[in-house]
Amino acid sequence: MSERSPAPGGLALIQSLVNTLDIESGVDSLGRAEFGLTEYELPAARELRESLRAALLAHAGHPPHRTVTPLGELLARAPVVVTVDAGDGSAALAPADEGPLLSRVAAAVAQALVEGTWTRLKACEAVDCHWAYYDRSPAGRGRWCSMQVCGARAKMRRYRAKD
Repeated sequence: MSERSPAPGGLALIQSLVNTLDIESGVDSLGRAEFGLTEYELPAARELRESLRAALLAHAGHPPHRTVTPLGELLARAPVVVTVDAGDGSAALAPADEGPLLSRVAAAVAQALVEGTWTRLKACEAVDCHWAYYDRSPAGRGRWCSMQVCGARAKMRRYRAKD
């Protein structure tokens, strides 16, 4: 739904994962080959997606959209390793195996924490949207994935409620 540019770095993976469910239409595209998931892995991936959505809503100051497994509990199961570049000595947290989505998400969250970008990834406050977007506003107070769609709808509802 958003016209915003993708989140930076590994946050693009998380943004893409959360946005596999279009809440307004009900279309769920999580089974796409993009994530390399088998039918067996889909339920766990959906659980991860909704836990991420709850965390992104919290980044925007909103309560969870529904009861979910806390994201920290899910990420604690992720096999990740510390890698050190032999050339420059830089270190990073990386998935122990590139396959598992959970490990890739855990590494992306860890990298975003280091870069200070994790809390800029948010979920739209519109209850019929909750689309993930990266808040590039100077103050970090963005509320909607799209000012032209969700923001305009919210403002129109507020205006009509004044009557």
